[in-house]
Amino acid sequence: MTARPPETATGPIGRHGGAERAEPAPPQGRNPLERREARLAWGLLLPTVTAVALVVILPLLAIFWISVKPVGLADLRPPEPVVSEDLRGRPEAVGDEATLRYRLRNSSPDQPVANVVLTDLLPEGLEIGALDPRCTLEELALRCELGDFAGGHRETLEIPVTIGQAFADAGMELPDSPPGLTGRSANVLTSGNFTFENFARIFDGGEFWGVLWVTLVYTVFGTIGALVFGLFAALLLDRSFRGQGVLRGLFLFPYVAPVIAVAFTWIILFDPFSGSANALLIQMGVTNEAINFFGQRPLALIMVILFEVWRYFPLSFLFILARMQSIDTDMYEAADMDGASPFQQFWYLSMPQLLGILSVLFLLRFIWTFNKFDDIFLLTGGNAGTRTLTVNVYEQAFAVSNIGAGAAVAVVIFGCLLAFSYFFFRFLSQEEGL
Repeated sequence: MTARPPETATGPIGRHGGAERAEPAPPQGRNPLERREARLAWGLLLPTVTAVALVVILPLLAIFWISVKPVGLADLRPPEPVVSEDLRGRPEAVGDEATLRYRLRNSSPDQPVANVVLTDLLPEGLEIGALDPRCTLEELALRCELGDFAGGHRETLEIPVTIGQAFADAGMELPDSPPGLTGRSANVLTSGNFTFENFARIFDGGEFWGVLWVTLVYTVFGTIGALVFGLFAALLLDRSFRGQGVLRGLFLFPYVAPVIAVAFTWIILFDPFSGSANALLIQMGVTNEAINFFGQRPLALIMVILFEVWRYFPLSFLFILARMQSIDTDMYEAADMDGASPFQQFWYLSMPQLLGILSVLFLLRFIWTFNKFDDIFLLTGGNAGTRTLTVNVYEQAFAVSNIGAGAAVAVVIFGCLLAFSYFFFRFLSQEEGL
């Protein structure tokens, strides 16, 4: 009689001595309760998803749309005909003659407006004289078909009138209701005209690559500096001592203070004529003349980076300190008993625990610093070699009045950050297993 091979928890033993894996059970469909809970969850998330789409996605799509449009600052408002009405001649009594004047113009200097029509309801008591051939009058309703207005078109339409008793009794003033003026015009934002001239103008200019280099230098050194100083501050305040809470509050001051206040404080402090920093350096004999910290290359870029590090290291300090205080202290005690030095404890025990939060902080600070505009604009205005891509967006869109070129630079910024995020997560997934 042949004995059957013993069975394991996962199945009978195979011919080669290994346990045969049990086949996984086929997935079962959701029961009605799970489907109802899923619908409820999506229903609760719908307002949030809609808000994110309205706040983030729609403006992003609008930037992409404007970047391929030949649109300037004056083109944001579509061309339209404009009219103003007044009564000329200063009539004083019944029977006096006057002129009803309509001043017409095209609001756009280069875009035409087609099929312009003027409509107005004339007040009672005005006897109308000869009308323009383009105008008709039915009782008190005036209608003038003025045709097409070319770009920058201006004209004056005059109608002779005689003052009647009813108009004199009304005070000889025109009613407050303005005349109507309609026309059809093409809006460059909604038209089918697309162009890549904005991108060609950006990349053909030699200054773009210099601006991109300044942006990368400012972003990399500002981000790394904020992380390093935040790490040092966290190591300093990780141990309990008297006055620890006060010192933590002082460390948070640069981050919570209004940016316009601290920016102008730095400008006054390092002013070449009345700044305290220059006066101190001259008295100490470090320099013989005042230094223009925010007005000469490459010192201006260094000062802007130092301001970025000083202002934003408290954020890194808060996150790193919170992570350090969550680390179990038993392994530090064991390492101390084994004779590990403080540097060895930091490098081999603390750093592996901090790599995750440091990676997240580097990603966030890199994106935020790459998009930073207000600090540089307040300190230098983008001068003296501190012009970054965000400052370039402002100058293209508002200083040069080229909205399309400014949007194109914003698209380039988005592409740079998208590429950085892709490579960052690809590298992080290999090294950190995220």
